Amino acid sequence: MVRTWYDLEEYIGLRRVNGLVLAPDGTRLIAPVSELAPDGAAFRTALWEIDPAGGAEPRRLTRSAAGEGAPAFLPDGSLLFTSARPDPDSAVSADAPALWLLPAGGGEAHCVAERPGGFGALAVAREAGTVAFTSEVHPGAADTEADARARKARKDAGVSAILHESVPVRVWDRDLGPDRPRLFAAAPPAAAGARLGEAADLTPDPGLALHGSAPCISPDGATAVVGWSVDAGRGVRRDRLVAVDTATGERRVLAADPERDFGGPAASPDGRGVVALRDFSGGEGPGGAPPEATLWFVDLATGEGRDLLAGYDLWPREYVWTPDSAAVLFTADDQGRCPVFRVETATGGLTRITADDGTYTHLNPAPAGTALFALRCSWDEPPAPARIDDATGTAGPQHPVRLPAPEAPLEMPGVLTETAAEADDGTRIRAWLVLPSDASAAAPAPLVLWVHGGPYMSFNGWSWRWNPWLLAARGYAVLLPDPALSTGYGPEMRRRGRAAWGERTLADLMAVTDAAASRDDVDGTRTAAMGGSFGGYMANWIAGHTDRFDAVVTHASLWSLEAFAGATDYPWAWTAEYGDPLERPERYRGASPQAAADSIRTPMLVIHGDKDYRVPIGEGLRLWWDLVSREVDAKFLYFPDENHWVTAPGNIRVWYGTVLAFLDHHVLGRDWQRPPLL
Repeated sequence: MVRTWYDLEEYIGLRRVNGLVLAPDGTRLIAPVSELAPDGAAFRTALWEIDPAGGAEPRRLTRSAAGEGAPAFLPDGSLLFTSARPDPDSAVSADAPALWLLPAGGGEAHCVAERPGGFGALAVAREAGTVAFTSEVHPGAADTEADARARKARKDAGVSAILHESVPVRVWDRDLGPDRPRLFAAAPPAAAGARLGEAADLTPDPGLALHGSAPCISPDGATAVVGWSVDAGRGVRRDRLVAVDTATGERRVLAADPERDFGGPAASPDGRGVVALRDFSGGEGPGGAPPEATLWFVDLATGEGRDLLAGYDLWPREYVWTPDSAAVLFTADDQGRCPVFRVETATGGLTRITADDGTYTHLNPAPAGTALFALRCSWDEPPAPARIDDATGTAGPQHPVRLPAPEAPLEMPGVLTETAAEADDGTRIRAWLVLPSDASAAAPAPLVLWVHGGPYMSFNGWSWRWNPWLLAARGYAVLLPDPALSTGYGPEMRRRGRAAWGERTLADLMAVTDAAASRDDVDGTRTAAMGGSFGGYMANWIAGHTDRFDAVVTHASLWSLEAFAGATDYPWAWTAEYGDPLERPERYRGASPQAAADSIRTPMLVIHGDKDYRVPIGEGLRLWWDLVSREVDAKFLYFPDENHWVTAPGNIRVWYGTVLAFLDHHVLGRDWQRPPLL
């Protein structure tokens, strides 16, 4: 059974699978699934059980107004999760998510731990059951009671101010501080209905060292490994990999590099090693060394580290150990896909595991045998649970077995195909092309170019935020290209646009747009361009450097790089690429779309959220003023309480409604219809 869904109200009402966790014995799969709350004002997440064999229908396990998330199994098969639901056995209000436990045999969940600062990332020792987790604590607070007193004192005094002594001060849409994350470890509940053991504070007053870090823990529970951020000077931070003794809190550095970051550790099942992601931000300036990422293995006993992917240009996204600790399964961008690969830790031998066009996430190897469970998606299928029956690599690349999902399969209002073109320097530029079902030579579809964010990423999987099928249902063809800077095409593709985003990327986009527009089922005389974040930057660049499009939509976009570089939440990411703006202002000005403001003639829709700290609202406001003061036909859709994305159901409705009304007016020539709630 399939269902239609591309009416906007139906679309917002779809259930969305956001993760997947396999039980220690391999008999249960748990997925956090979000759906529209009863009042329609927000999305709420619950835990669902998926049958690994694919025989039974999914069933919902949890139900509360607060929702549930972050599922993790204990060795006995009981399930931990976080929730801000009220605890009937406690007189303390749930100001932050607490830790709950659902017994392996079923029954009511009960609260096993709460903290004033809630629970962040957590990991469970696969044998001992020790739980390592992060939690926000006020500086100087020696214990939970002191932390609670500090919070109450600030609240009672009406103080919201934060004194910062290092960067960053905020991230995405969240102001950091005054509390800071610390790492804790606790024994699992000793018996049914019992609480978590007393949590040991392993990192008193770490400052911002644990900001954004998620721990792993060795099977015996003796060692936690976590990313550790340090000040590298001139406002730059570097992430090291450290091992923490859970009995004493003693730390030792496992991996550190003055030019590279380490994070996302995963402990091997045999307890001997850890694999982590090692990132390189790239060389400064045009033509500089491109950014790269690899899998880094560290021997926990000796501290010796090595690159598991030496000689391969792959950009790992997710990774997990095989049960025998002989290999690591990982995903990586590859030619517009994100398949699963296997690398042998002893030899470095590499095998591709999946044969299809899918993008895979949340890898879960079966504890015995060869199977791998994961979420699979593509541009024509949302994330859903799937099983790979042989992940050993011996049987060659595999096709997935789809498992029953909490939402019925969706019927697309059109077809997905590929196109490609040769850029002016001879590079092949490929793209996905979404075509409406009625597009033909007799009725060619108007074309909308979408540019991905990043910029170091790939258009290779389903997007709930930017969904091209909602446009296809209205008759538009949507082009989803991977131009210069995209991952999955080798280092030269990333180097081509290094610190010179605009010109090189524009040439690539125009080449592949020309290829799509030359099709007889596409109308190249009716076109628009859209993008968010880096895609918004390119939408702005397009508006100032060509008049070929009838309309441009720019979301959360960069306009003046010189102003942006110091206001974004991670300034050092931009100095790594363009250099210090005070020392190399010409690079920033030359790469700023604002420099071509006087050339803009194309109607523009500017969209920005006030809580966007990655691309601060000043970029949108300055762009809007520059357009208005030059009498460009433009509109500004402003969200006072949204961030880099648009997340509230009501705001999603008006986002799509406004975008479609703008495109219909300028591309199709229809009368402007102001969305009724605006």
